[in-house]
Amino acid sequence: MIALRWSAFLVVAALIAFGASLTGPFHLDDHALFSDPAVTSAGGWWKCWLPQQTRPLTWFSFWVNYQLGGRHPIGWHAVSLGLHLACVCLVWLTLARVVPRRAALIAAAIFAVHPIQSETVNYVFARATLLASALCLLALWCWVRGRLWAAVACFALALLAKEECAAFPVFLALLHLSISRNWAEWKPIGAMLGLALMAGTRAALLASATAGSGAGLQAGVSPWEYLATQGPAILRYFRLLLVPTGFSIEPGIVVNTGWGAWLSWAAIATVGVLSLRRFDRAREGFWFLAGLALLAPSSSILPAADLAADRRMYLPMMAFGAGLGLLLDRVKPPFLIAVAALLAGLSFERTRVWNSERSLWQEAVLQGPEKVRPRIHLGRALAPAEALAVLLEAKTRAPNDAAVAAELGRVYFELHRNGYALVEFGRAVALEPRNARAFNNRGVVLLRMGQAEVARQDFARALAIDPCLFDARLNLRESGVKTSAPAGCEFSGEQRSLLEGGER
Repeated sequence: MIALRWSAFLVVAALIAFGASLTGPFHLDDHALFSDPAVTSAGGWWKCWLPQQTRPLTWFSFWVNYQLGGRHPIGWHAVSLGLHLACVCLVWLTLARVVPRRAALIAAAIFAVHPIQSETVNYVFARATLLASALCLLALWCWVRGRLWAAVACFALALLAKEECAAFPVFLALLHLSISRNWAEWKPIGAMLGLALMAGTRAALLASATAGSGAGLQAGVSPWEYLATQGPAILRYFRLLLVPTGFSIEPGIVVNTGWGAWLSWAAIATVGVLSLRRFDRAREGFWFLAGLALLAPSSSILPAADLAADRRMYLPMMAFGAGLGLLLDRVKPPFLIAVAALLAGLSFERTRVWNSERSLWQEAVLQGPEKVRPRIHLGRALAPAEALAVLLEAKTRAPNDAAVAAELGRVYFELHRNGYALVEFGRAVALEPRNARAFNNRGVVLLRMGQAEVARQDFARALAIDPCLFDARLNLRESGVKTSAPAGCEFSGEQRSLLEGGER
């Protein structure tokens, strides 16, 4: 009964911190889900399980979400919030068997309401992190109860949700070395390591081979550069953990291979070595090393286009929170309650920021004024007249960025300044001559300006690059050229109807 009572308390605290996420919109990659037939088609459930899908369980959950609630964001956010609440309860019920109960409660409270969790809870596309974390925590719950092979099964499902949980068996190995002498644990740990190796290798190969994946060979950064940069990134996570201010969806981390990067790694390694002194019996040192192990898959060798992302700390927060719980175990309750209230308040404010595209990207511009991508996204969230000033500033900072040119072209087009729009879309074509959308966008302006023949040439060039670009194919049809959906292109029934002559 006591455990259930505290579980209810933690759930209420998490709802205070993140309950407003239910009113939030979609962001970034969330929108791409609605152009994926594996999510939106009635029979798409089986496409979620095709070999090229690295996260089939997560995609299957997206398919279910769409079939039940369509594009209304509340249902999608409700799943994210529910998964977070499940993780909070699992952290509490599991840690209570490993560390003193009071320390476990402090750890679970930190996990429940800390603002570093905001991105994972508020960003629908981060469901992969939530689902994999929930399954890993369920595996840990089974593990500490002696159900070792049930834990293996839960971990296998976690890998189907997101491969970044691959270090979980390393965490269990460290836990074994810290508190257990049960040699029977090594066989299931070995099985999990084998599953993790297969899943990680498959994900790395698919990411490197898939254009635009933003990982592996598509990350735009070498493994060496990425590894060096993760030193400052990890120190930033620790700073946010202890001083939870200065959050941003676009952290101010840039590629860094200088002395500062390696000094950051030296500081992390020094703390790691010192942690060995308090490693046994699951004391504070063990939890620091365990948190680093859980963070390693996303913050080590395999490059990713996002050099830092707060959602990578979600599962590691279980370990770092446990370490903090042990350190704060003797602190008086009034102080702990005040800290928990402060963290919940900060998370409530972070959720308010996430509830608006405008506020989210205004914050990102403020935190990283030298970065261009936040200005592009802010421009999309503003009215055209406001967006123009933001994007012109981005152009001065990155005059050769095709994405800036494309966004400026869009804004000029919406303002009916066709000549300026044509110039900017033309710049986008010159900067990225293999970008089908750049040709399509320029063709749209030309069509509006009455230059139908030249517009048709641009639409044809776009389709020569990407035959499945629906917008270009529809625009070509509207410019007077009959066209149909080619074989191999996954168009929806509505799109096929439009191409065959239906009303738009």
